[in-house]
Amino acid sequence: MDKNKNKNKKISTGIKFTIIAIVLIAVFCVALTPITLQNDTYYTIKVGEHIVQEGIDMQDPFSWHEDLAYTYPHWGYDVATYFIYNMFGMTGIYVTTCILAVILGITIYAVNTKLVKNKLISFIMAVGVMYLIRGYIAARAQLVTFILFALTIFFIEKFLETKQKRYAIGLIIIPIIIANIHVAVFPFYFVLYLPYIAEYIIASFSETIIYRKTSIKQLNRKIKKLSKENGNEEKIKKLKDELSKLEEKVDKIKIKRSKELQNPYKIKLTKNDNVKWLILIMIICLFTGLLTPLGTTPYTYLVKTMEGNTTQNINEHLPMTLSGEKEVCCVLIGFLAIMIFTKAKIRLCDLFMISGLLYLMIASRRQVTMFMIIGSIILNRLLVDLISRYTKVKLENVEKELTTIIGTLIITILMIVWCYFIIKPKINDNYIDESTYPVGASNYILENIDLSKAKFYNEYNYGSYLLFRGIPVFIDSRADLYAPEFSGKEEDIFMDFINTSGIGNFYGDTFEKYGITHVITYKNSKVSMIIDKTEKNKYKELYRDKYFVVYEILK
Repeated sequence: MDKNKNKNKKISTGIKFTIIAIVLIAVFCVALTPITLQNDTYYTIKVGEHIVQEGIDMQDPFSWHEDLAYTYPHWGYDVATYFIYNMFGMTGIYVTTCILAVILGITIYAVNTKLVKNKLISFIMAVGVMYLIRGYIAARAQLVTFILFALTIFFIEKFLETKQKRYAIGLIIIPIIIANIHVAVFPFYFVLYLPYIAEYIIASFSETIIYRKTSIKQLNRKIKKLSKENGNEEKIKKLKDELSKLEEKVDKIKIKRSKELQNPYKIKLTKNDNVKWLILIMIICLFTGLLTPLGTTPYTYLVKTMEGNTTQNINEHLPMTLSGEKEVCCVLIGFLAIMIFTKAKIRLCDLFMISGLLYLMIASRRQVTMFMIIGSIILNRLLVDLISRYTKVKLENVEKELTTIIGTLIITILMIVWCYFIIKPKINDNYIDESTYPVGASNYILENIDLSKAKFYNEYNYGSYLLFRGIPVFIDSRADLYAPEFSGKEEDIFMDFINTSGIGNFYGDTFEKYGITHVITYKNSKVSMIIDKTEKNKYKELYRDKYFVVYEILK
């Protein structure tokens, strides 16, 4: 009876803690979600609208450049966003982003809890990860793929543990969704399998003891060959004795290695035969990229992107400079401190995973999201191992204290205070930031300029807002569209913009090359300042506000 009571109390405490954790994570995620919409959101709405009305025609309808090929890399997300905007406006998009952020936070918590079997550290991890990736919480397709990648790790590890079909089905469904909502990250899905496969291969070689296994096979072949012939009894007996001794040695080595693997110095090496089936699942998933109206785009998109210049000129694609990322450095120092100065042990697949994610993060700063989301599971395992080795504290007892009235009040008050300081700077924000996006200038253009005869030069960061308003653009944040690898044009529109905005090329030459008639730019941009100081006779100022200016080029 006492055992049942203790078990029921433990279950009750776990349920209470889970409820508290989920509520606080949800509140925290809503607090982190920005009110002001990001530039990609604007083109997402219009692309979704175009797909609903015209279908996927693989041609861009929003730039005044003629016949630009467009791959619609996140058409599914675009359509969904358009429907939400059409029904609920900008508020609907903001609320949807809040919901996706909450789902991501709860998913990170749930995956950590299920894989590491600890609720308290999982709660801390979920909150920490969401705070560290707060800059990537936006109405973009990546927010959905963050959730899918967290689930991918969960499905892989549960499949390896149980070999249940439901996890295999989940692993097959996820790349189909990715191929239709965020095709750029489709190849990354398969990267997540590699650490488990690599561990299996190494464990297989380690277990096989290649030389002696080969010798045993050779001896068996000789015995079989000689047994078919008469008069070889002595030779066969000698070979059998030699085989017996060799097998004894192999057995002893296996026992010794088995003991070593049970209590390794630092790295846990496990051979899981379910990896064979995981490889089969991965092969099946390779063909899921065909289950999309985009043709072979899931297989070619990333390759074309890497061949071009866009990733070298967009901030989130640039290599990470660790000296400027204090929070990331703290996480890395934590990892290294645990690995170097403690007896905590790490699985070989986890070591491969965290090393690969670290490389990707340094190569491209936006991969910090994957490093934090997936790395949280690995760090969680290390912390739980560390706590169990060096303290007598039972985390279940801490959870029990936190589920009391006083404990719940303390943790809730602390979370609310933190949320308050996060929300305070943005409490008066609007969905559209008029200092970033040309709201007034767009109103003027639509009321006073014949768009059928105008060709506007604009800048990258607000091009999406212009096309959202129905103004054909020179460029917008769909960088791939303007690169020759995708556009099908000889001109590299993207690099022409980069060089022009930085005055690497004379803007007048660019305007002439593309037949530009009007210019809309930031009031403090280099182009605007040079025009105002040296070329007023060539440009007529049509509109100016606190942030933007519109010129007409005089002929």
